[in-house]
Amino acid sequence: MADTGWRNKTSITEFVLLGFGKVPELQILLFPLFLVIYVVTMAGNILIVVLVVADQHLHTPMYFFLGNLSCLETCYSSAILPRMLASLLTRDRTISVPRCIAQFYFFASLAATECCLLSAMSYDRYLAICKPLHYAALMNGRLCLQLAAGSWLSGCLATLIISCLMSQLTFCSPNEIDHFFCDFTPVIKLACSDTNLILVLDLLLASLCTLFPFLLTLLSYVYIIVTILRIPSTSGRQKAFSTCSSHLIVVTTFYGTIIIVYMLPKSDTLRDLNKVFSVFYSVLTPLINPLIYSLRNKEVKEALSRMIHKCVAFSRTQTSLASSFRLKTNRDDLS
Repeated sequence: MADTGWRNKTSITEFVLLGFGKVPELQILLFPLFLVIYVVTMAGNILIVVLVVADQHLHTPMYFFLGNLSCLETCYSSAILPRMLASLLTRDRTISVPRCIAQFYFFASLAATECCLLSAMSYDRYLAICKPLHYAALMNGRLCLQLAAGSWLSGCLATLIISCLMSQLTFCSPNEIDHFFCDFTPVIKLACSDTNLILVLDLLLASLCTLFPFLLTLLSYVYIIVTILRIPSTSGRQKAFSTCSSHLIVVTTFYGTIIIVYMLPKSDTLRDLNKVFSVFYSVLTPLINPLIYSLRNKEVKEALSRMIHKCVAFSRTQTSLASSFRLKTNRDDLS
């Protein structure tokens, strides 16, 4: 009874996200910066989704996965940036425990899904480069749907287990989280109930949803690089590498920053550095993905050009019809 009373007195119902509060002079600059990043991220990724859906030339497995990735990035950014922008604007850094766990769920499930999607995309590139004659038969529509659905389901279900266990924990003072969003480690540190089970499950599920897809991606690119090096002509090697270079840049950026954030020692001197790298994989990666795929991909640029021409032609047609209608109306009035 005494233990229960002690827990009731010290249990908390909300957290304080410290974010970048230690550098108050940056607050004025961070709000417009992150607002621009959010708007550009949403616009770029939504544009890619629209292009993939609307342009028949992009109805291929590679662009099917790219459309899924861009859809994921819009959700990924929306899980973190709106709350951060509101905090910077209102200076209110508090977040309730249920909302914090909900933010963690959406962020972590989308991050796990991205790992699986990047692995599926690397497998697609492996088949295209290493087994070109069998590519169309192997990477058919059914397999594409299975890989995409499996990626989304595995990420969402694995994180749901952790989130449900987190919701059963009791959190005690201090209630300050030295981060700009509710990540797993900073939140678990504030728990005053037993966390052994959730830590073991987190390690197991993180290995399945992050480490395993990473190893598959790495293995795919080992085979891809070996196959490219065996191509006799320089132009052939360049053409083969160009089909996977954009994806390789995205994979390197995403996994590189994740490894730095979660593998470095959690010392006080590296805490601010980890926060900076967290911005890279949670905020900047969704921003640069559409830029990488659009600037380095000829087919995407051609699809964008066709869409612009269609929009211009449609606008001119509408203007011409409106002019004809006004002219006819004026003639009727005169008669």
